[in-house]
Amino acid sequence: MTNRPIILGIVGDSAAGKTTLTKGIAQVLGSDEVTVICTDDYHRYDRKQRAEIGISALHPDCNYLDIIEQHLSLLRSGQPILKPIYNHTTGSFDPPKYIKPKKFVIVEGLLGYYARAAREYYDVKVYLAPPESLRTQWKINRDTRKRGYNDQQVLEQLRKREPDSEEFIRPQRKWSDIVVSFYPPDKESQQSDLLLNVRLVLRPTIPHPDLTRIIEPSQSHLSSAIRLELDRDMSKPVDVLEIDGHATSEQVKELERILCNDVPYLGKFCSLEGNQDIGKVIGTTGEILQSYPLALTQLLITYHMLKAANLYDSVATVVN
Repeated sequence: MTNRPIILGIVGDSAAGKTTLTKGIAQVLGSDEVTVICTDDYHRYDRKQRAEIGISALHPDCNYLDIIEQHLSLLRSGQPILKPIYNHTTGSFDPPKYIKPKKFVIVEGLLGYYARAAREYYDVKVYLAPPESLRTQWKINRDTRKRGYNDQQVLEQLRKREPDSEEFIRPQRKWSDIVVSFYPPDKESQQSDLLLNVRLVLRPTIPHPDLTRIIEPSQSHLSSAIRLELDRDMSKPVDVLEIDGHATSEQVKELERILCNDVPYLGKFCSLEGNQDIGKVIGTTGEILQSYPLALTQLLITYHMLKAANLYDSVATVVN
């Protein structure tokens, strides 16, 4: 592994699933090997001040983007930072925390790709784009259970924030390497998160694993739940990998083999059997369940993190 930390960015609107995805990837890589940074901590104003000024947390002027950029530069070079801490429960700031980067750094938040200079520090960039109806439900569930809001307050906040979402958050999609969209099956929009499908847009900004084997005649048994096709995203040609929530364990294992055969040393990471904690979601009655689309999304992103580390090592060896 490289001595320089490998940095993954996960950007998306509020309640788009950033923290869930981050925790899963950290679990795959090993929590002892991962430093997680949330850019919400870099808000310029606390909740009371934002209300008084009339500015949302999604607006660039409400965040210290220059300090985020500075800290990304330090983290990428392996240096520690003194990170601010925003408390979502109280809406105010806690004392800052001294952070030393580990082998992998995951930076998740709202405006991670907004500044051009900041974008240069990421090795892999992911953008989360669930349907707005699903994101709304996720936000209601989270903010009513964890942040003390009621349904109407959450909906009103979403309404007020929509202009900032449209202007500042969603355009960051174009800077990502992978766009992740979890969505419900067409006729089962009220299904639990366990049965959500996922659509992975693989943009040609980084080398993705060779997934063309999915569409070979010998792999026709995969097509009922796992599909690869060509499409366009924001006017650019892309590959799109779709995984259905009803995929079987046999189909999932076949995709694992395709993924891991590309880079054999990833074997210990690319196994649902070897890591039972990935892809976990909480069921409607509080039980812990495993979502194959979520698990495979986590594995694909892990693949890119480890591939980036190996590539950097190879380049560093040649240079030295």
